Amino acid sequence: MSRSGRRKWCCSFAVPPSSPEKPPIITTKAHRRKPDPVTNSPQSSKSGSKFDPRRILSPGRVSPIDSELTVREIVPPPDLAPEPRTEPVRTDGEGGGGGGGGEGEGGVGLDVRLNLRGRNGGGLVLEMSSEVLIENSEVLAGLICDYRKSLGSNYDNGNSRPRLCRIEVADVENLGVFRETIELMFEEDIIKTLSKMGVYKAINVLEVSASIMFTKGVSSCLKYLEAVPWTEEEEEKLRALFTTYKFDESATQDILARLYLLESVGSEQNLARKLVWSITTCSDANARNELKSLVKGLLCKSSVYEKYQHDLNKEDLYDVCRACIGSLFELFEEATEDVTHGKAVKRTGKSLIERISTQVDNINWLLEILVDRQMAEEFVDIWADQQELLKLHNSASPMVRYELSRVSGFLFIAMGSRKLHCRSEARAALLQAWFGPMLLDFGWLQRCKKGLDMKSLEEALGQTLLTLPLRHQYVLFMEWFRCFSKHGTECPNLSKAFQIWWRRSFLRGSETYAIESR
Repeated sequence: MSRSGRRKWCCSFAVPPSSPEKPPIITTKAHRRKPDPVTNSPQSSKSGSKFDPRRILSPGRVSPIDSELTVREIVPPPDLAPEPRTEPVRTDGEGGGGGGGGEGEGGVGLDVRLNLRGRNGGGLVLEMSSEVLIENSEVLAGLICDYRKSLGSNYDNGNSRPRLCRIEVADVENLGVFRETIELMFEEDIIKTLSKMGVYKAINVLEVSASIMFTKGVSSCLKYLEAVPWTEEEEEKLRALFTTYKFDESATQDILARLYLLESVGSEQNLARKLVWSITTCSDANARNELKSLVKGLLCKSSVYEKYQHDLNKEDLYDVCRACIGSLFELFEEATEDVTHGKAVKRTGKSLIERISTQVDNINWLLEILVDRQMAEEFVDIWADQQELLKLHNSASPMVRYELSRVSGFLFIAMGSRKLHCRSEARAALLQAWFGPMLLDFGWLQRCKKGLDMKSLEEALGQTLLTLPLRHQYVLFMEWFRCFSKHGTECPNLSKAFQIWWRRSFLRGSETYAIESR
């Protein structure tokens, strides 16, 4: 016969047990059918249990149960008894002054009463055998032992049964989980029961088991948790529990290996550098786009992982940027050498246009990360200083040269939308270098947008022009005016920004001059 068939326990979900000053409480069947407001609530199954042994009343603070005993109904868990008990069982101890514990099947006495008080109200009373508690919980075994010592020779002289040991536990966070942890003491296969509970509740049971030193429960919880996947919420809860309690190292090494990187495999910054390099050299377009989205989500400041990571090494990202610009320069040299399309395909397996577009995509992807982390100011200086690349742009075919203006367009949008902040000299140098090529390439950009928002580009380009000194604005706006009057919609429409420049330069300038001449 299994242990569950031999041992019984009793619980009540209302008020604490009666005392000599209070009349007994009769538990009826009607009352038993009402659901427990604590253990049946959704909140009960989602919150952890914290059990502080110091809050248990010591035997010196607990008085023996008076002969006027409370009638309790034994409600064993469904799996612990072959048939549910439908009749209340009265605890022994009528008549004499010494209280006694009731007996379940097999003569196992219910000689311990655990009175649990919830942190947010409510209560739970468990009556069970001291044999079960002593065998499974070191904390409760110590309290029972202290209680019996306090009784001295009155405990059990062979002619009378022991008095009911009454222990109170206050500030229990989750009464339902505490009860389920006690129920596990009756189970032969604890892991099977934990698998029915699920990971989140198993972590709560682990916390209660650790607090009452229920060794078998702790071991079973750790074995179950190591063998199943966790959600991020469950992982964070388990990580917090491991910072609170110290478990046996041999039992937790597999779980710790999933939570922490126990052996060094390189710093996070070096890993980020390797990932970025791998993506920019990836040959498969679909895989490259998928990995770009993945790594950008991990490295951006809005990432849920941002709080765990150190600042990225800016130089590592700029090394990759310079390498991509170098590759782009070589490709444009190839484009201006009048290499036949067939030879280009034979050498690389991809067309020249596709290879150029890939490098521009890489640069703009790196710029997204740099702008997000507010580290893109240096790139403005680097791009403005590409004099050799500008010469190649002038001699390259419009079918490929517009790709360079995609990089310039990204920078203009970032500055015009106030996401990229840089010095006035850097803005002026960028516009002096790449404003003219942008006017030439705008028609091709309209036909091959490749992710660029042309309305945003027009607005941002005008706003960026307006951040320069008025004398610099004059040169650039007049260049735009001549181009727009000749090519129309093939040029960006900067009319709105042009009106603002005109008003600032002449109307307000006249007012200022008039004031100064007085």
